[in-house]
Amino acid sequence: MLREVVARLGQGFRTADYPRVAPVLPPRYRGKPSLAEGQCEQGCASCVQACPTGAVQADHGALGIDLGKCLFCGSCAQACPSHRIEFTREYRLAAAKRADLWVQSGQADGIAAALHETTRRVFGRSLRLRQVSAGGCNACEADVNVLGTLTFDIGRFGIEFVASPRHADGLLVTGPVPQNMALALKKTWDATPAPRIVIAVGACAISGGPYAGNSQVRDGAEPSVPVDLFVPGCPPHPYTVLDGLLRMLGRIAEGGRRA
Repeated sequence: MLREVVARLGQGFRTADYPRVAPVLPPRYRGKPSLAEGQCEQGCASCVQACPTGAVQADHGALGIDLGKCLFCGSCAQACPSHRIEFTREYRLAAAKRADLWVQSGQADGIAAALHETTRRVFGRSLRLRQVSAGGCNACEADVNVLGTLTFDIGRFGIEFVASPRHADGLLVTGPVPQNMALALKKTWDATPAPRIVIAVGACAISGGPYAGNSQVRDGAEPSVPVDLFVPGCPPHPYTVLDGLLRMLGRIAEGGRRA
């Protein structure tokens, strides 16, 4: 027992000092794409054709990317002959409105906005979520689960995951919502007491991801339940999820510090 105590003391404080200190991201991390100013080459659609989910769109030379569909695979950047697309290391991707996930050159960023003041008073200090895996591949689920580890320690922000929707303030949904999960998701939503919120995590939960358009999926959570926060990615980094939750609750002030 003494050896375990000594080893633990030697490990020191393991929890990341976020949001006071910016997170350390892996070298290969792909964050928010940046689109260079100017028009695409005449007739070039290499990036559009390379995208597996139709997230990249070009209209008369104007280029845009739908982060709600984007898998962050980097195929569009590799295919672009003029190198107009670059994936940055910006991890703050969540948005309160689906339209704010659209990225276009020269367009202002849209990050997660705080909820209505009344709702923020209810959830701002304590938020309990029921996680619903609606046909996910377990990538988004794994990165959500890791928020409970020592590194992130989501409980220090008053955010907890609970086993029953009757004990929850809202749902955190992952996966494209196949037809055989749609009723289960709706029943879970109905069992959650009002006022309640829904967070869609990952491209599948936002748009259906690579399964969009398939007759066996609902193309995300929103056709079944109303969504209050969209967290794009495939999967989103745990810091992307955490940042979105804290901004939604008004827990991060301007400049990124804890409110």
